[in-house]
Amino acid sequence: WRCAGAQAAGAAGKPEPLNPSSKTLQVAARNGRRGRSHCHLSIGGWRRAASPSSGRKMLALAGGLRTGINPLRSGRNPNCALLVWFSRLLCSNQIPFCTQSKSSTYPEDSDVEAIPNLVAQDRWEDPRIATLFASSLAPIRVSRVLVKLKEDPLSAFKFFVWAGKQRGFHHTTESYCIAVHVLFNGRMYFQARQVLEELILSKQVLPGSENVVDMLRATCSICGSHGNGVFDSLFGVLTDLGHLEEANECFYRMRTFGILPKLRSCNNLLQRLARTGKGPLSRKLFDYMLSSNMAPTVFTYNIMIDLSCKDGDLKTAMGLLCQMKEVGCKPDVVTYNSMIDGHGKFGELDEVECLFAEMKGVGCDPDVITFNALIHCFCRHGQLPKVFSFLSEMKRGDVKPNVVTYTTLVDGLCKEGMMKEAIKFFADMKRKGLRPNEFTYTALIDGNCKVGNLEEARQLVGQMVHEGVELNVVTYTALVDGLCKEGRVEEAEEVFGAMEKSGVAANQLIYTALTHGHFRTKNTEKAMHLFNKIKENTKPDIAMYGTVIWGLCNAEKLFEAQNLFREMEEYGLKPTHVIYTTLIDAYFKAGKTSEALGLFHKMLDSGLSPSVVTYCSLVDGLCKEGSVSEATCHFNKMRELGLCPNVRAYTALIDGLCKVSYLGEATKLFEEMVEKGMVLDKVAYTSLIDGNLKMGNLQEAFVLRNKMEENGIELDLHAYTSLIWGLCNSGQMQQARSLLTEMIENGIFPDEAVYNCLISKYDALENIEEVLKLKDEMKMRGVASAATVNATNRE
Repeated sequence: WRCAGAQAAGAAGKPEPLNPSSKTLQVAARNGRRGRSHCHLSIGGWRRAASPSSGRKMLALAGGLRTGINPLRSGRNPNCALLVWFSRLLCSNQIPFCTQSKSSTYPEDSDVEAIPNLVAQDRWEDPRIATLFASSLAPIRVSRVLVKLKEDPLSAFKFFVWAGKQRGFHHTTESYCIAVHVLFNGRMYFQARQVLEELILSKQVLPGSENVVDMLRATCSICGSHGNGVFDSLFGVLTDLGHLEEANECFYRMRTFGILPKLRSCNNLLQRLARTGKGPLSRKLFDYMLSSNMAPTVFTYNIMIDLSCKDGDLKTAMGLLCQMKEVGCKPDVVTYNSMIDGHGKFGELDEVECLFAEMKGVGCDPDVITFNALIHCFCRHGQLPKVFSFLSEMKRGDVKPNVVTYTTLVDGLCKEGMMKEAIKFFADMKRKGLRPNEFTYTALIDGNCKVGNLEEARQLVGQMVHEGVELNVVTYTALVDGLCKEGRVEEAEEVFGAMEKSGVAANQLIYTALTHGHFRTKNTEKAMHLFNKIKENTKPDIAMYGTVIWGLCNAEKLFEAQNLFREMEEYGLKPTHVIYTTLIDAYFKAGKTSEALGLFHKMLDSGLSPSVVTYCSLVDGLCKEGSVSEATCHFNKMRELGLCPNVRAYTALIDGLCKVSYLGEATKLFEEMVEKGMVLDKVAYTSLIDGNLKMGNLQEAFVLRNKMEENGIELDLHAYTSLIWGLCNSGQMQQARSLLTEMIENGIFPDEAVYNCLISKYDALENIEEVLKLKDEMKMRGVASAATVNATNRE
C-alpha cells in the first residue's frame, strides 16, 4: 500500500487521510521562482498498490477511498482518525513499524534514526537513505525524518527538496506541513513560503485550504510549533496566488480554531476581492473581521468605502465613513477622494461640495486626485464656472495640475463646444512640460470633429503620430464620425482602413458611425452590406440597431425597419425611446396612424417614458391626419408631465389648428411662443398667415409677414403662395402682381399653383391680356401650363 500522512478531521479536530501525490518540489533548484496556477484544489483519494502481508490489515482500513468531497468543506471519513493514530505511533517510536522478512527492502528503524546524521553530512548516496524510498510507506518515513530534523531546519529543507526529486516519490500534505512548521520555527520564512506555494500550486489532486489548515494544526504539536504565523503565511500565499475564494474560506476555517490572520493580510485579501469584482465576498469578510473583534484601520475602511462608491451604494459608503469616525479612525485624503469621486459620478454635486468642505475643515489637505475628481464631476454636468473656481483653488494651494487634470478640462470644454478655451489649456499643458496622452488628443480631436473643424482634427492626428502617441479606437471613431457627418464617407472609409492596417480592433461604435454615414449619403445598399457583415461576426448592439432602423425609415423602407425591430426584440434587446420614436414618426409619414398609435401604447406598456420628440411626432402626425383634437390632448399631456414643448410641437399644432379654422387657439399658442422667448420659425409664421387669409384677415396676414422680415426670416414659396392667393381673393390684383415680381427677385420661382391662382382671377375679371402674359411667362420658365384655369381656386 502507498498511503499518505494524516490530516485533522472537521469539527472533531481529528486528522483524516490526505492524498500522497503532489508535484515534486524543486524549490532550491528554481532559486525561489514563483509559479502561478489557477487550478482548483480538491480532496484526493488513496491509490492501491501491492502490500506486504504484515501491516496489511491496519492499512487496508485506510485503503480504497476515493472521494469527491469539496476541498472547502470538512471531510467526514471513518478511517481518518485511525490512519492519523497509526502515523503518530510510527513517528513517536511507540510501536515497531511492522514485522518483515529478511529479504524485505524496507529500512529498519535504526536506519531511519541514522538518516538525520547522513543528511547533515550530505551523504545522499548512502544505501540507508536509498532504501528509505523502496518502501511503500516512504511518505510516512519521510515525515518522521523531517520531525527528527526539526532542530536543524536547513538540513530539513535540504532533505525535503532532495526527497521530492526522487523518482516515484511524492510528498504528502503532511510532509509539506511538517516542513513548513520546521522552517518557520527556524526563521526560514522565505523557504517556508516557497513550500506553501508549491503545495497550493501543485496540479496533483490535493486538499483545499480548509483541509490544509486542519493539517497545519494537526502537525503543530509533533513539530513543537507555537504561534499563528504559519497560518497567516498560508492565508497570505493563497491571496497572493489569486486563490481568493479559498483564502476567504481559509479565514473562516482558521476562525473556528480561534486563529486569525494579521490585519494586514486581511486588508490585502479585501483589496484583491474588491478589485476582481468579488464585492459580496469582500463585504462578507469585512463583517467577519468586525465580528471577530478585529479593529479595522483607515486602510481597511478605505477599501470598503471605495468598493461601495464604485458600486453606487453611496448610503453604505456614508455609513462606513460615519462608523470609522465613531471608532476613532480618522479619515484621510484617500477616504475623501473615494467619497467625492463616488458621489460625483452619480450627480450628487451638493454632497460633493459638503464632503470637500468637511475634508478641509478637519485639516485634510486635498491633493491633485481630489481636484481631478471635482473637476471631472462638475465638467460632466456642465458647471464650468465651478470648475474654474477649483482650478484657482489648486493654484492657491500650490497643487500642480497633472495630465489627468488637463485632459479632463480639455474634454469638458470640448463637450460644451468651447474649442478656443480647450486649445488654450492644451497649449498651456505642453508649455508646462506635460506630455498629452492619447486621451487628451482624442478629446480635442473629437471636439473639433463635432464642430466640423476636420482640418484641425487632421493636424492633431499628425501631431500624435509625430510625438509617438498611438491612436486608439476612440480616436479613429471620432474621425470617422466627424467625416461621415460632413458627408465625406469615402475619407471615413480610408481612415477605417488605416485603423485596420494598424492592428487596432474596430468596435461597434465605429461600425455604427460608418453605417450612419452611408445612410446619410443615401447609400442604403452599402450601409446594409456593412450591417450584415457585422452580424456575421458579432451580435449588433442597441445603438447599431437604432441607426439602421433610422436609416431604413429615412429611405422609406418601413417594412425592413419593422422586421429589424422584431429581430432586435428576439435577440433580447429592449428598444429605446429613440427607436420607438423613429418608427412612430415613420408610421405617421406613411399614413399608418393606427400602427403609429399602437406602437406608442406598446412603448408606454414597456415602461419607457416618451420624450419631447416622441410627443412632437404624435402632434405633427395627428394634425396632418386631421385629428387635431387628439393632437391637442397629447400636447397638453406633454406639459402635464413637465416636458416643455419645443418649436416643432408648437408649429405642428398651430398649423393643424389653422387648417381646421381654429384661428383663435392657434394665435394663443403663437403668442405663448413669443412670451417664452422662443425663436419662431418659418413654419409658425406661414401657418398663421395661411390661417388668417382663410378667415379673410388679410391685414393681419401682412402684419405677420412684416414681423417675419423684421426677424430676418425670409418668405418661402408656401408663404408667397398664401399671400398671393389672399390678395387675389380680395381683388387686389396689382398688389398680387407686385408680390409675384418680388418673389422672383428674391430667387423664389413661382410654381404652377401660383400662376394658376393669378390666371384664374384674371380670367374671372375677363382680363385676357394678363392671362396670356402669365401663360407666356409660365412657358418661358418651364412651368407646366394649367389644364384648367379654375382648378386651383383655394377653398
